[in-house]
Amino acid sequence: MTEANENDLLASLQRLIERIDIANILTEPLTVSISKLLQISAAEISSEEASVLIRDGDDGGLQFLSAIGKVADQLINLKVPAGKGIAGFVFSSGQPMAVSDVGDEQTFYSEVDKTTGYSTQMILATPLSHNGEIIGVLEYINRRGHPPFEPFNPAEMDKAALFAEAIASLVNAYESAKLFRDLGEKVLSSEMNDDVAVVRTWLNGLRDSAEHREMMDLAVLMREIASRGEAERKMCREILEAMLKFAGDKSEASYLSF
Repeated sequence: MTEANENDLLASLQRLIERIDIANILTEPLTVSISKLLQISAAEISSEEASVLIRDGDDGGLQFLSAIGKVADQLINLKVPAGKGIAGFVFSSGQPMAVSDVGDEQTFYSEVDKTTGYSTQMILATPLSHNGEIIGVLEYINRRGHPPFEPFNPAEMDKAALFAEAIASLVNAYESAKLFRDLGEKVLSSEMNDDVAVVRTWLNGLRDSAEHREMMDLAVLMREIASRGEAERKMCREILEAMLKFAGDKSEASYLSF
C-alpha cells in the first residue's frame, strides 16, 4: 500500500470512528429519556414494572431496550422470539392488550419470568408506532402493592397510548443513531489484510487524541442546543450546512440527514 493510499485510509477511518462516537453520544440521552418516561407513566398507571421492547432483526422478534422495576437490569437486551408472548401479539397485530391474569392467557411467554425470577400477574401492552409503522411495544406489569390487583382499565389504556406516542419518537431516534453506529462498528470489526495492520495500532490511540476529544465536545454542545426546541434544531442544521458549504466539502453533507 502506498503512503498516499494509507493516509487516505487513515483519514476515512478517523471520520468513521468520530461518527460512531457521536452516534453513541446521541443514543445515551435517548435511553435515559425513555427510562424517565417509563417511570412517570408507570406512576400514572400505578404499575410496578414497565419496559420497552424494540424490533430485533427482520423476523418479528423483540428485544428489551429499557425497563424499570425490580428486575430491570436483567431485562435489558433480553430477547423474545418472533410471535411469542403478549408483546409479540401486540407487535404483530398493532392492537393494545390488557390481561388481568396471565395464567388464563395462552399467548403469555413465561420464559422471561423464568430468566428473571419475577412473577408476572397482569400486563398492559400497547404498540409503539412511528409514521404508521409498528417499531416496538410498551408494557406495564402488575400493580403496585400486593395482589389481588385491580385490572387495568380503559382510561389507563388511553394513558398508556399517549405515553407510547412520546416513547415511540424517542425509540425511532434511537434506532436511527444505533443503525449508523452498528454499521460503522461492523466495518471496523471486519477483517483487514496484512497491508493495513499498522492501522490497528493507530485506531487504538485515536480516541485518546486531543482532536478527537474536541470533536466529541462539539457534538455534545450541538446536542444540548438542538434539544431545546425546533427553532434551535433548525438553527443548528443551518449553521452546519453553511459551514460545510463554506468548506466546500460536499461529501460530508449526507451525514446531516441522520
